[in-house]
Amino acid sequence: MVGIGETVVAAGEDHEVAGLARALVQRHAVLEAHDVVGVAVDDQVHRHSGRRQRIAPARILDRERHAQPAIVVEVVVGQLGEAGRRVPRHHRQAGPAGRHFDRARQLAEGPEFSDLERADILFRFGVARYKLSSIQTAINLFDEALKLAESTALPSDHLRSNILAWRSRCYQRRRDLEAAREDVERALELAEGLNDRHTTADIFFTASAIADREGHWVLARSYAQRAKAIYEELEDRRNLGRLMNNLGGLNFLLGHPEEAESVLKDAFRIALEIGNDEGAAHAVNSLAQVHLRTGDPLRAEEQARHALELLGDRVDFIDEIGNAQLVLGRSLLEQNRLDEAEVAFRAAEQAFDQLSSASHRASAWVAQGDLATRRGDDALAARLYRNAAEALQDVRF
Repeated sequence: MVGIGETVVAAGEDHEVAGLARALVQRHAVLEAHDVVGVAVDDQVHRHSGRRQRIAPARILDRERHAQPAIVVEVVVGQLGEAGRRVPRHHRQAGPAGRHFDRARQLAEGPEFSDLERADILFRFGVARYKLSSIQTAINLFDEALKLAESTALPSDHLRSNILAWRSRCYQRRRDLEAAREDVERALELAEGLNDRHTTADIFFTASAIADREGHWVLARSYAQRAKAIYEELEDRRNLGRLMNNLGGLNFLLGHPEEAESVLKDAFRIALEIGNDEGAAHAVNSLAQVHLRTGDPLRAEEQARHALELLGDRVDFIDEIGNAQLVLGRSLLEQNRLDEAEVAFRAAEQAFDQLSSASHRASAWVAQGDLATRRGDDALAARLYRNAAEALQDVRF
């Protein structure tokens, strides 16, 4: 949770990975026939296959020139995901992952792929880039994918719905909430027309986040509750846990801290039960925010540190690492442990520098401004507050 009231949407990510995993299982025989060896595929895909498979991505892309699109996507998305998981952002475009991306995209332009298949490949590349915080690149890929999907005579409503939903997330990160809302409304119309329950739930989740960012908390809670009902119906506990985290934050914003704490504890319990450390970290950090804002900084400090332990050095969750550092710093500030708070705030700013999000950086500067005010340095506080205000301006000239 990016500070209560500024929720990050994560629904559907594992749904996409599961689709790749299913396709990979179906193609094990093809890979074995080529007797390829090399780096391991992502562990989440291995669990679906029931055994460990080793694949040399470059050799697959060379040998499988006429393969179906999924085999290209499986390799590249897996490589991009692994590259972005623990590698600093300024190195993410280099190395094998970037080369596999370029190679696979080149193959996708071949005559053996239809426009619909190319659109699907570009869409999945866009998802991978979004997860690496390459937001503008992701938007460009989603734009290309949508044009191809709209131009084909083949059925494309499901793909277009997913493209629009993920592009909406990019617009949220850019604080273009009007564009985000337009995309999510179009995506929802398509998903409901197909009676696609899972995609509909994911889009309600996204719509809830947009309404939250716009300050429409009652509407945001309504969307979240509709998504929750579908996830429960589908027994999708991973996305249910993520949604419960957001729903807890909304209950707090609507003035129900006890209900918020109860919902967040449920989110934490679900994450632990399914072995989702990142989801548990989200929930415990949200609990830390609730305790911080209800006057219990000691408990907030403990929970923020717990969240950081769960997240470790996962660069693909750099936003939540920054949020936890921010909550930790504010809990230390409330205890008048100013030097420790400064360290935490600087760590939060360094984390947020890796995101394409002005609001994240602004939140770190405001916290540092509050620290400067506590120390009596009004000039520094004024400069930091001004930096935050300028970062959030939509019009600069």
